[in-house]
Amino acid sequence: MKDSFGRNIDYMRISITDRCNLRCRYCMPNGVESLARSEILSLEEIEAIAICAASLGISRIKVTGGEPLVRRDCCQLVKLLKSIPGIEKVTITTNGVLLDRYLEPLIEAGIDGINISLDTLDPCMYERITGFDRLAAVMKTIERSADLPVRIKINAVSIDFSSMGGEDCHGPEGIWWKELVELTSRYPVDVRFIEMMPIGYGRQFKTINHKDLLEEMHREYPGLTEDDTEHGYGPAVYYRIPGALGSVGLISAIHGKFCDACNRVRLTSQGFLKTCLCYEDGVDLRAVLREGLRTPEGDGHYHWPLRECPGDEKLQARLAAAMEKAITEKPAAHCFERPGMITESHNMIAIGG
Repeated sequence: MKDSFGRNIDYMRISITDRCNLRCRYCMPNGVESLARSEILSLEEIEAIAICAASLGISRIKVTGGEPLVRRDCCQLVKLLKSIPGIEKVTITTNGVLLDRYLEPLIEAGIDGINISLDTLDPCMYERITGFDRLAAVMKTIERSADLPVRIKINAVSIDFSSMGGEDCHGPEGIWWKELVELTSRYPVDVRFIEMMPIGYGRQFKTINHKDLLEEMHREYPGLTEDDTEHGYGPAVYYRIPGALGSVGLISAIHGKFCDACNRVRLTSQGFLKTCLCYEDGVDLRAVLREGLRTPEGDGHYHWPLRECPGDEKLQARLAAAMEKAITEKPAAHCFERPGMITESHNMIAIGG
């Protein structure tokens, strides 16, 4: 469906857990507590929302977390989402630590693409950012990328590493991004740099201005040219180094605002549908799903089937009314360039990646 500004909203990011097996300092540092399981949407509740979303024109879904692969039914969910009429593509964003173990089940489930979050190839800085020495496990899957039937993309947050401490950790001559870019010459992967957004713990760290980063890349790779081939459904602007197997993308939410073409909404693991990352606006779909329900026997858990099955007409009508209203009221643009106007107070781990 279209929002009030005529933008076609056809893409939804679904967070399926707030848990993670890393402790990235800008997202979920040590000390952040996870939610009770009963607070998180069940498989059937996610299915109900996805059925409704497809009826409203959502055709592409990104499964995120936290770390989605720590949820045991993640692959089952991917298969379920792929079976919903109208859903054309289902992809996943993961930190890659468990990916080698779940790669085959994800492919069997029909996954259409895999994004791996990886901010650095320097082992020292990787551990400083994430709190764990897991870089080798992540690289294992990237090294297999040429033999995979799905495309791998690498997402790197454009961090000013001086705000992280440990200036000796981020590569030769301070060119922190070059090792990541060079992956496109060795493997058929796209590497995308994402400006750090001033949300939650991310407010404590400085982003790299992508206008400056692009100038550096042009100096380092004089043959760098813009790549206008289709790479997906997001806002990245792509470039290619001559002879490279993959491309380099820039997602510049702060210094290259792309709100006029925004096509997405986000569903948190607790069932809140967010229409813009910058604001608290949206609708609590979990309340719609659990309307009038109580946890049986006081055990603190909602058990499906609840009162209705995921495709129940009355349930779908209630969900559609709530989602349509929220999408219609989607804001015109974010205000990341004016931090004082940001109303979103949750951390990214609670919102979803």
